[in-house]
Amino acid sequence: MKTNPIFLAALGATAVVALVTLAPEESLAAAQSRPSAENGPPVLVELFTSQGCSSCPPADRVLEKIDRATAVVAISRPVTYWDRLGWKDTLARAANDARQRRYAARGLPGGGVYTPEAVVQARQAVVGSDERQLRRLIAGARKGPPMTLTQTGGRITAGQAAPHSELNFIAVAARRDVGIQAGENGQRRLGYTNVVLNEVAVACSRKGVCSAAIPAAIANQPGADRWAVVLQRVDHGPVEAVRWISRPAK
Repeated sequence: MKTNPIFLAALGATAVVALVTLAPEESLAAAQSRPSAENGPPVLVELFTSQGCSSCPPADRVLEKIDRATAVVAISRPVTYWDRLGWKDTLARAANDARQRRYAARGLPGGGVYTPEAVVQARQAVVGSDERQLRRLIAGARKGPPMTLTQTGGRITAGQAAPHSELNFIAVAARRDVGIQAGENGQRRLGYTNVVLNEVAVACSRKGVCSAAIPAAIANQPGADRWAVVLQRVDHGPVEAVRWISRPAK
């Protein structure tokens, strides 16, 4: 069995290194029997990653592959807490750190404050480079009746009333390539998929249908070329629905 060092950053504690056992190479039959990420309602995959993490590039490549599945909204959330290792992540946002900590506080299965961490539907987490398990979580997240999100012009509407939920509008850069000059990935050029640039949450009404206009800050975010909306329980709770949306005409 091979092992891969995955860096953990415990909240308020010193970072430690954990060894994650990687499964042996799959047989062709096993790969063909793997649950598909292509079918069913869209699923949100959030990858917490860092330019300063040597274990992250394989996970970044997995997210790029996952992004090709038509029924997955795959986004990168670079974090800041590895900046102390000698390279300041050029794409990181403190808001990503805060979101990951909130997920960890909820006790998601497989979760924590570490990179690379892939969170699926804000319900479960897995080491982001474990493509096989990630695809299983995606397939499992599609069980149960789906809730739909529809777009009419610049307005998004949930398929039913959603109390204690919010519509989180996200602007991303579909592709960013970064030359890293120092730190664990020094002298490498790495690619990132659907990097979060900005997000704005709009609370759903406690009565009636949940509907909101796409915020101007999202539609007009500099550098964005792709947009998504997530229907999620408040305080970073489970995701109820997600989809890519088109930018409204100006």
